[in-house]
Amino acid sequence: MIKYLLAFVFLFTVSVANAQRNIIESLQTRQPGEGVVSVHQDSYITSLIGLRYAGNAASSGAPKTLKARGFRVQVYAGNNSRVARNEANAMANKVKKEFPDMPVYTYFQPPRWLCRIGDFKSIEEAHVAMRKLKASGEFKEVAIVREQINIPIE
Repeated sequence: MIKYLLAFVFLFTVSVANAQRNIIESLQTRQPGEGVVSVHQDSYITSLIGLRYAGNAASSGAPKTLKARGFRVQVYAGNNSRVARNEANAMANKVKKEFPDMPVYTYFQPPRWLCRIGDFKSIEEAHVAMRKLKASGEFKEVAIVREQINIPIE
């Protein structure tokens, strides 16, 4: 009799776990004394919840990265013009030549063109890089900025 009771409890637990296998379904279950949540979405989206995305990095050629809050060193900030764009790209090429191991990011963030380097997790790492840039004599107006950085996963 105990075996049957244990088997019933086990099967009941498994069925409850299967019934509420993701956050959407558990939100939509009715509980006494609680509100009701209704989520309207495609069933394909519901099937993806709880699954990890494993992009095909081999086909895209891009390394897998994780986005996080961190710091970069800004070496150029221009205005919204073609000249500023060319100057930002020239500054990026200069950084790549002097410091080939540092990642360089040149992009337009309205209303100006920016050239920033590095993916530093701490302000101390960014400060060391900033001192190296200043010591080279090529980069005079540099500043540490807080920004979303890329951290390689593999």
